[in-house]
Amino acid sequence: MAIDEDLEILGRQEAELRFASFNADDAWNLGSSIRGLALADERPVAVGIWMAGQMLFYAGTGAVVPSNEDWLRRKRNTVLRFGKSSLRVGLELERSGTTLEARQGLALADFAAHGGGFPIALRGTGCVGAVVVSGLTQREDHNMAVTAIAGMLGVAVPELAI
Repeated sequence: MAIDEDLEILGRQEAELRFASFNADDAWNLGSSIRGLALADERPVAVGIWMAGQMLFYAGTGAVVPSNEDWLRRKRNTVLRFGKSSLRVGLELERSGTTLEARQGLALADFAAHGGGFPIALRGTGCVGAVVVSGLTQREDHNMAVTAIAGMLGVAVPELAI
């Protein structure tokens, strides 16, 4: 798929996947759903959910490696900085031929423009947190987070082709 088509799908996902409210119980349910998806397919992932500067959920499945936790942190930072999915940030940068370092002066040690981070957004408010998946390809990480959020909200959204 072309970058512009992917960006259109990502924009639709972010517009549709907004919560009326979100709390620690919701984080537990969302994180558990993602973990369940990973276990069902026997895929190794790390999952983290943050809101208001607090980690509300963390879990790993299979052969998660120490670097997955760092990927979670870096993708989370990207989502919280830009209020959009880390994959969308990465594709926007790719389309404009630049990087986080060149465009924003952000260190790659602290930010990652790779798929897997998705905003926890409230209707009428915007981004209040992030859900992040790490361990698969960036599109698989992204789709796993989106699938779980869409299921929790009862919303059908298009997925990105892998």
